[in-house]
Amino acid sequence: MTTPKPGQLLADLDRPALSTPVRLAAVADPHVATRAEGTSKLFEHTPDHFRAAVDDIASRDVDAVLSPGDLTKDGEAWNAREVETTLERLDVPVYAVPGNHDVPKTGDDHDSIRVADFAERFGPGRYPFHQRVGGLDLLGVNSAGDSERLTDTHDGCVDSTQREWLAAKLEETDTPLVLCHHNLPAVTDQLRSHRETVAAEMAVPPTMREVDALVDVLASGGSPLVLTGHFHLPLTGVDRGVREIAVPTTCSFPQSYLLLDITSAGTEIRLVPVADTDGLELAHEQRATDSPTARGLTSIGAARLAALPLVESRGE
Repeated sequence: MTTPKPGQLLADLDRPALSTPVRLAAVADPHVATRAEGTSKLFEHTPDHFRAAVDDIASRDVDAVLSPGDLTKDGEAWNAREVETTLERLDVPVYAVPGNHDVPKTGDDHDSIRVADFAERFGPGRYPFHQRVGGLDLLGVNSAGDSERLTDTHDGCVDSTQREWLAAKLEETDTPLVLCHHNLPAVTDQLRSHRETVAAEMAVPPTMREVDALVDVLASGGSPLVLTGHFHLPLTGVDRGVREIAVPTTCSFPQSYLLLDITSAGTEIRLVPVADTDGLELAHEQRATDSPTARGLTSIGAARLAALPLVESRGE
């Protein structure tokens, strides 16, 4: 008897492809908060949602866990400790890049953890980074900033130094996957389109600066798959041949993570919920009755879930 596959198919891609299979889990934007409650992020439930994701991932025989960031509510030391404790349940490497809520911001009423500490605790020790996972080349870049960069905004930017590093790495690697918090234009434009046609009062969350220069590097480097987070939604788009998959959040609707199976045939990506039916319904209700922006994002998320799989390009 064939064992059912977890979750639902989100994407079936020709690339990346590997002769020796690699399985990855991608978990994004848990916003773990141990001293906060309320909002449509369901802060009081974030530790439980994150633990549920980690425990499920631990049962899936993955080779590594990736995260495009926003592990913490706002970079608080106590929330970082909670994240670290939860990740100890895993016996595989975790490779995270910081999100805009993980790095210091002007006006913080607490001491945020330093990006160097974030890299040591949740990444391979530095940004940008290159890690091999089987035959896959994982390239992580910091779009969120640090104590000297992007401190007065939640916008993102992969700066020129990182772009130069990325260009060199893409030239020398055969099967790259890029990990970044903020989103590329084709995904961001889906939110703008929804605002223009459906939800006029909706705001578009902070976006990526100097993004065309980043897409230039990615497109010139063989158009690798890019995993992002930030918008809390399962989304995909293509910019000049560069395929982006945005990983949904574990904190608010539709609480879930992604499971990536990379084989010689290509990459299958499945969306795996981390809440039961009651939890999903609660999260949908809270987010759908919140601000115009939260309502708009929720309707986008519901539409994408109804349309799964979002892309089936294998064999095209």
